[in-house]
Amino acid sequence: MRILVTGATGVVGTEIAARFGAVPHTRVARRAQDTSVTCWGMGAEPPSAALSGHWDVIVHAAADTRWTLTRDEAVAANIGPLRAVLALAERDTHLVHLSTAYVGGTRAPADLRGAEFDGYRNGYEWSKAVCEDIARGEHRGPLTIVRPPLIVGRRGTGAISRFSGPYTLLQALVSGLAAVVVGDPAGYAEISPVDEVADAVVRAALSAPPGSPRTEVIAGGAGSLRLGELLDVICDTLDECRARHGQPPVERPPVVPSETWDRFFLPLAERYLSPFQHRAVQLLAMFQSYTSMGEPFVPTRTVRDPGAVMAAAVRHWAARRPRLALARPTPWTLLTS
Repeated sequence: MRILVTGATGVVGTEIAARFGAVPHTRVARRAQDTSVTCWGMGAEPPSAALSGHWDVIVHAAADTRWTLTRDEAVAANIGPLRAVLALAERDTHLVHLSTAYVGGTRAPADLRGAEFDGYRNGYEWSKAVCEDIARGEHRGPLTIVRPPLIVGRRGTGAISRFSGPYTLLQALVSGLAAVVVGDPAGYAEISPVDEVADAVVRAALSAPPGSPRTEVIAGGAGSLRLGELLDVICDTLDECRARHGQPPVERPPVVPSETWDRFFLPLAERYLSPFQHRAVQLLAMFQSYTSMGEPFVPTRTVRDPGAVMAAAVRHWAARRPRLALARPTPWTLLTS
C-alpha cells in the first residue's frame, strides 16, 4: 500500500505521520527540509520525481489555519495546494482530506469580515469550504472528508506539536489581555484532542475506500462544553498550576454577549484603547463565533469528556510555558489623550 501524507509538520500532520511510520512504503511530503521526507512547495512548484507513480491513498493534511488570511492568501495557501495534490491522484486513489467542522458558513458580524468571505467567518474557513467543493467535484476516486472542531492536545497528556488557535486564549488570560470574553455563556464550544483527529484520519486511510464520498465529523455533540464551562475548566486548571508555585489565581473575565460587545463596547475600545490592546481585542473577538454556537455539531465520532481533554491541554501548556502561565496579569489602561 503506497500512501502519501502532506502537511506532516502541522499540528495534526505530525500525529498522522507518526502513525504511518510503521506502515511500509509510506512517503511523507512536507514543506520543511528533512532527510527522511520529500520537500514540495505544493501549488508553487511541480512535484519531484519521488512523488510520481500511483498512490493508493493521499492524506491531505497541509493547510494554513490562520484566521487572519486574506482571500488571496487563503487561495495560495489552501486551494492551490489541493489542486496540486489532485493532480497526483488517479481514479482509484483514495483521497482523505482534512477539513474543518466550521464549514457551515455561519454569518459573521461585519468586523469579522463575513462579507469578504461569502458569509464565512474568516479566510481559513472559507478556503476549506471551497476545498471541499473542489474535492467532491474534481476528484473521481474515493473521497473521505474529516472535519474536526478546534484542536487541542492529546487526551490524557495534553501534548501537541505547536500551540496555536485556542491556546491564544490561555496566554490572553494570564497576561491580562482578556479583559472580557465575548460570546454566549450557554453557547457550545467544540474541541477535540489532536490524537483522536489523527486516529480518525488514519483509520479512514487504512480502511476500504468508500463507494461514495464520506464525511467524518469529530465533535462532542450534545456533550460538548458550553462557553461558561470552558472558561471554568481553563481558569480552574490554570489556578491549580499557579497555586503550586505560590502565584495568585487568574481573574475570571466576564462574558459579554456578542450583540452588546459589537454595539457598545467595541466603539469604546476603538476610541480609548492603545493600538496593541485594540489588536488583542480584534484577535480575541474571532473566538466568539467558535465558542458561542447555538447548536452543537452532529458527530460521527464523539469526543467524550471534553472537560478532561481541555484540562490536560492547559496543564501541558503551563508546563511548557511556565513564565507565561505564572505571569502576573497586567491590568488594562485607557488612553488619556
